[in-house]
Amino acid sequence: MFISGNPLNLSLNLYEMKTLRANQKLEQIIETVEKKGLAAPSLVADLKELREMALLEQDPLVVKVLRLTYEFITENECFDVEAQYEEDEEGNEYPIEIEDQENLLYLLNLLKNAEHKINREEIKDYRSALKLELY
Repeated sequence: MFISGNPLNLSLNLYEMKTLRANQKLEQIIETVEKKGLAAPSLVADLKELREMALLEQDPLVVKVLRLTYEFITENECFDVEAQYEEDEEGNEYPIEIEDQENLLYLLNLLKNAEHKINREEIKDYRSALKLELY
């Protein structure tokens, strides 16, 4: 293992390891949901663990949406959150009907690249929709 004498390099390397670990956990959660759906026995615990990783990475939006997601799943035993909308020709927005499993997978895949501007906006939409549903 190479350890740089520069403290800045060391901290950057540590950050990369956390991100890699979080991405591996996220991939594992996605695989589990693809195979077992929302009925996966460890889903909520896995989302909580991923949230702890996001806390270390200091991304408040991801931390919040993960907490709201596992709270919603725990409370409702589904993920029928209306966070995706389509517009008609007149500019009216309508929620897209999507199955629970696909809806959760879509959110989890957005989290893979949470820093991307468009993904971030959609994650915010999920956060808002989850807050409305839960509170």
